[in-house]
Amino acid sequence: MSHPPTAREYSFPKIGSYNHLTLQEKKVEQPRANEVLVKVHAVSLQFRDLAIAKGVYPIAPAGGLVPCSDMAGEVIVVGEDVKDWKTGDRVCANFSSDHIHGDTDPEIIKTSMGGQSPGVLTEYRTFPAHSLVSIPEHLSYEEASTLPCAALTAYAALNGPVAVKAGDTVLVLGTGGVSIFALQLAIAAGATVIATSSSDEKLKIASKLGAKHVVNYKITPDWDEEVLKLTNGRGVDHVIEVGGQGTLPKSMNAVRVAGSVHIIGHVAQNDGVHDIIGRSIGKVITLRGIYIGSVAQFKAMNRLIVANPEKTKPVIDKVFPFEEASAAYAHLESQAHVGKVVIKVSKD
Repeated sequence: MSHPPTAREYSFPKIGSYNHLTLQEKKVEQPRANEVLVKVHAVSLQFRDLAIAKGVYPIAPAGGLVPCSDMAGEVIVVGEDVKDWKTGDRVCANFSSDHIHGDTDPEIIKTSMGGQSPGVLTEYRTFPAHSLVSIPEHLSYEEASTLPCAALTAYAALNGPVAVKAGDTVLVLGTGGVSIFALQLAIAAGATVIATSSSDEKLKIASKLGAKHVVNYKITPDWDEEVLKLTNGRGVDHVIEVGGQGTLPKSMNAVRVAGSVHIIGHVAQNDGVHDIIGRSIGKVITLRGIYIGSVAQFKAMNRLIVANPEKTKPVIDKVFPFEEASAAYAHLESQAHVGKVVIKVSKD
């Protein structure tokens, strides 16, 4: 399959604002023996992308970074030693290229795209063959681009040492990408979901997606107490914690004794000092940090998605053309979205 000699690619000459995004020409590289050249069709944005652009992410990437970690595309050229892929295959790349299975480690984290290593907001890119996963046939490129970070993070959270099971109750905070996927995957597993948001309109969408209970935290600021009421005082089995220090104390109150709080994001502001340590010991809570997942988990998640296509259909709020990448970042920043914000890279 042919490809042009050059392609367009976004980068950040300097960090500090997504308005620094610059579109430039680059040479389309040929894959090494163990690599695959992929035509990128779609890219989805994460809260991490916004934080990196603003310079408030824990890592400090150098200028010239190609942003974004999540893509879906088409195999164009395969390296001579590659056996698992052929031209025309539809693929996603894993968030950390070298996280194949098991726990992550410092060397694997260095291969995390769009931050610690070059990202995917480009028309063509080579990937290690071992980092790729087939796209479920029923998903479009735009839908599939939402899987590597948002969906796999939710899957890894719910399928950790104490995996979600039918009859469990899962609390999801907000209606962003990870939270919506967690809602869908939990329901596909037979769990009951409680969702929170500051918007009744967003909560209506959560209800349509299967949430049994919804709580507007602006109307009910003590939403943790409401969650305890909804569970007859028991608390939830799992919390998808994307707020960070601003919501963690309430999440710890809302979880059951010996339950799990999966720490994923930090979008909420801290509202004071709380006894996190004492509460975690007193309730025997598992506080578990989530760093996406492995290729093996990605494949397992895709089997779940294929088995439950209606319940797990990716929720895309808006798709932006490649030329309007900055506007996509602005829409993510507005927090007006439900689900995912996607950039359509390829026109065909």
